Amino acid sequence: MVNKPDFLGGNGQDHSRAELQVESPETELCLRFYIPSNQEFALLATGIREVIELSPDRITPIPNASALLLGTLNLRGRVIWVADLGQFLGEATALNTNRSEIPVIAIEEQDTIVGLAVEAIGGMDWLDVKHLVAPSVPDTMTPFLRGEWILEAKKNQCLRLLDQTAILQSARWAR
Repeated sequence: MVNKPDFLGGNGQDHSRAELQVESPETELCLRFYIPSNQEFALLATGIREVIELSPDRITPIPNASALLLGTLNLRGRVIWVADLGQFLGEATALNTNRSEIPVIAIEEQDTIVGLAVEAIGGMDWLDVKHLVAPSVPDTMTPFLRGEWILEAKKNQCLRLLDQTAILQSARWAR
């Protein structure tokens, strides 16, 4: 994890202390995670319904569905679509579903819920949205990003903030 005071909310110290748990106007609570190409992304916690790790056999494949979709999942009595987030964003590397558990982030807006399958969950952080810069990514990914934080310029590493509304309303689901 990055430990830069200007990037993380607060003073870059231990975020488990109670006095640091209060959100400031400059920071947002975000979930950090990775797609199969090892790129790191974040989503605002306010748009996440829940994060689950589940066995691949709990995702029911749908014949002749889009290659983006892994299938459906019964989430507390509600059937939702589960997509390979990396494939959705235009990445060539497909998610490895031949493993014991797959992390799925259920995002929600109004009455729409979609499960985004990812490679790994990185954790929760208070991130300073004032330091977002315009993303330098392929055109296939641009409509789904709010911006990015530069982690290490020397290694060309960044953390990209996704726009869950743009993902949920995308025409890519109709393909």
